[in-house]
Amino acid sequence: MRSPRLAALELRRFGRGKLPRAALVALLVLPLLYGALYLWSFWDPYGRLDRIPVALVNDDKGATAGGKKLTVGDDIVAGLRDSRTFAWHEVSDAEAREGVEDGTYYLSLTMPADFSRRIASSSGDSPETGALRVRTNDANNYIVGQISRTVFSEVRKAASTKASRTFLDKIFISFSGIHDKTVTAAQGADRLKGGIGKAEKGSKDLADGLKDAKSGSGKLSKGLTKLTTGASDLEDGSQRVADGTQTLADNVNGVHRKAGPFLKDNEKTIGDTAQLVADSAKAVRHNLDVLVKLAPGAARTAHASSAVLDEVYRTHCETATLPDPICPDLKKARQAAADVATVADDLNTLIADQDGDLKTMQTNLGTLQTQAQALAERAPHLYEDVNDAVRKINRLNDGAAEVAAGAKKLHAGLGTAGVGAVKLDQGIGTAESGAETLSGGMYKLVDGSGKLAGGLHDGAKKIPDYDKQDRDRHTGVMADPVQLATHDLHKAPNYGTGFAPYFIPLSLWVGAMVAYMLIPPLNRRALAAGSPAWRIALAGWLPVAAVGVLQTVALMSVLHWAIGLQMARAAGTVGFLFLVAACFAAIVQWLNARFGAAGRILVLALLMLQLTSAGGTYPVQTSPGFFNALHPFLPMSYIVEALRRLITGGGLGPVWQACGVLTAFTAGALALTALAARRRQVWTLDRLHPELSL
Repeated sequence: MRSPRLAALELRRFGRGKLPRAALVALLVLPLLYGALYLWSFWDPYGRLDRIPVALVNDDKGATAGGKKLTVGDDIVAGLRDSRTFAWHEVSDAEAREGVEDGTYYLSLTMPADFSRRIASSSGDSPETGALRVRTNDANNYIVGQISRTVFSEVRKAASTKASRTFLDKIFISFSGIHDKTVTAAQGADRLKGGIGKAEKGSKDLADGLKDAKSGSGKLSKGLTKLTTGASDLEDGSQRVADGTQTLADNVNGVHRKAGPFLKDNEKTIGDTAQLVADSAKAVRHNLDVLVKLAPGAARTAHASSAVLDEVYRTHCETATLPDPICPDLKKARQAAADVATVADDLNTLIADQDGDLKTMQTNLGTLQTQAQALAERAPHLYEDVNDAVRKINRLNDGAAEVAAGAKKLHAGLGTAGVGAVKLDQGIGTAESGAETLSGGMYKLVDGSGKLAGGLHDGAKKIPDYDKQDRDRHTGVMADPVQLATHDLHKAPNYGTGFAPYFIPLSLWVGAMVAYMLIPPLNRRALAAGSPAWRIALAGWLPVAAVGVLQTVALMSVLHWAIGLQMARAAGTVGFLFLVAACFAAIVQWLNARFGAAGRILVLALLMLQLTSAGGTYPVQTSPGFFNALHPFLPMSYIVEALRRLITGGGLGPVWQACGVLTAFTAGALALTALAARRRQVWTLDRLHPELSL
């Protein structure tokens, strides 16, 4: 009998009663318990997070930043309410702590009282980090804690971005202020450059002036040395003058003490006498011609008269026995005659001395007349004039003394000035050297100030000057500079779609495993009839493979139309799953045929190994090395990868690879089952009395 007919006969047995029919229905529906129910329960857990009760505590007191009220806690609360991420319950901190402990809330989120203040501090001088406090309890649910970490990371990011925007906005405003100040500084640097240029010229002029001053100070020092020598001579001379004026003053004062009273008492007599002399000189000057003519005769007459009087005086007074009473008068007359004779001689001599030059004598007599007339005129004031002259002489003496003292001081001062002039010369020399250095430094400073001004102008051009629109744009970018530009090539719309490649083969494996609990792996009729081993293997495999096809149709129908699984390649997915069901049937058949009752345990063990090494939940690279080593040698690894491409899309390379692997596993398992069937055709004591029966 051929294998397909044997398989049909095997399936026909399930139609002979109610229980077999029920068993067949259960066999077809069983994969739904693993596939559909599991996927249904996990289909979209993230879409129902708003049903999870979470405690929300807002103790934030708010703060002020830049003159604006900042209420970060209230903003976060409003954002969380709009997001409907969880079922938020606003409670106190104590209620939140107690609720998380007893399971009323899965977790809690707390905004502390200083939350806004800490956020606002980011734009101040002492920035602090604001902390959102999350309280979880893995005893309630571990997965919720993991989900909350992702959700609250987004909350933290949003709060950080808001704080960053406040801080960065102040920075960009500061940029504008810095730009303006830098422009002002650049303008000031320009003015500084001009001023330093003038100062540089002034320093050069100063150096030149100090050079001239050095020359002048040298001359001054030498001149003061000469002046000191001259001052010494002046001191000596002025002292001698002072001594002379003192002697003059002493003599004048002595004479004044003696002659002063006489002048005071005889002013009129002196005046009259002087007037007489003036008149006489005038008369003589006017009668000079007559005098010249009469002078010799007058002289002779005067001498003759004097001789007569002398003879009379001797006769009557000197030789007489009894002197004449008139002797005193004679004596006076004799003396007067002698005087007249002397005057006449003098006049005659004077005329003779003039050598007959009357013009000179007239001039001299004019002078005598003028001087005598002047004396006559000043005679009434002669005493006062003499007193005034004495006072002037005394003042001259005092002045000379002061000049002498001043000359002494001058000498001493010039000596000090000479020493100072030497120091001045040395100091000006030092100043000249410093001025030259200053001039060189000022030249460098001019160059540096030019570079400073240029640098400030360049810097001002490079410092941005943002208006409000630019500030908002730049602040937004810098507060959240890296956006996650997600481009999912083949996005799974929900959690269930992502796990379908893992749970669908699981359900088909379980379906094959249960099928061989109801259908023998080796057809007994074929064994009894001594059919070929390969026919026996096919006869045991075909009915379960057919059941697997029906299981696949039922499972995928429910997943697609009832649960909502959308497949990128629906026909390809179903066709591939037919191959999966056939492969699983062949593997399970061989394990049962070869190992009997123990094979059922091996089927479960192999299922566990495939589930843990297939990478259906987490990437296999995250598993321990043992599972990484098993991964390439088990069929479910290839099935999961192929179903991901068939359901969510992508290249078909892994699908064709999986088809080849499954075909190889199917052929190999059938070949091994044929060997097992060949062995089963020989009866042994172990077959008659098995050690283990399930």
